[in-house]
Amino acid sequence: MMNDDGRVTMIDENKKVMSVSDWLVTMLVYAIPVVGFIMLFVWAFGGNGNENRANMAKAMLIWIAILMIFGVFILTLFGAAFWSGFY
Repeated sequence: MMNDDGRVTMIDENKKVMSVSDWLVTMLVYAIPVVGFIMLFVWAFGGNGNENRANMAKAMLIWIAILMIFGVFILTLFGAAFWSGFY
């Protein structure tokens, strides 16, 4: 690719903006239960994929961790309240 000043630069394929069709395929893979979870780790920490997809995968893994911690907290709280009524 040629810049305004005439210099030729290389475009890094990992930094290109993902198209809508790329995102649709990515979200389709996320929707497959076990494969989607494994692919989150592959895309987040693989190192040679698109940076947009890697950042999205890292963000989704962080959200999954937050929701799991919140779920365990709620389950513990309501589980203790539920079981305390039986004794």
